[in-house]
Amino acid sequence: MQWYIDVLKKYAVFSGRARRKEYWMFVLFNVIVSIILSILDRALGLTYGSGASQSGWLSTIYSLAVLVPAIAVGIRRMHDTNRSGWWILINLIPCVGFIWFIVLAAQEGTVGDNQYGPDPKAAERFGQPGTGPVEPGYPTV
Repeated sequence: MQWYIDVLKKYAVFSGRARRKEYWMFVLFNVIVSIILSILDRALGLTYGSGASQSGWLSTIYSLAVLVPAIAVGIRRMHDTNRSGWWILINLIPCVGFIWFIVLAAQEGTVGDNQYGPDPKAAERFGQPGTGPVEPGYPTV
């Protein structure tokens, strides 16, 4: 839940980098909330449209509210893989664009600093005291 809230706090921050965990936890919580709101829309009769294009008011409001944070975290995720944020537009390619973006978002981020900022996993990778695994033979802090 903390990862989701952190993304919402960075509402329109398009610079910097986002770890895989930050991105995918946001996606997970976003899907869970969307499903719950869809169920509530149907239960409360707040749906509009017909057939396959049926939507609900709560789902629509939520989707609009998280649109900018979702774009921002997607751009920061691309920055972590040392790609321009414009790569998020690959989602616009029918059929294969979405799959291609998932592959890019699932890749390991660049180790160390890159042109978009410092490594968000640096503390874990380089074992700063109290943040990552401790090597045998070294005292813990």
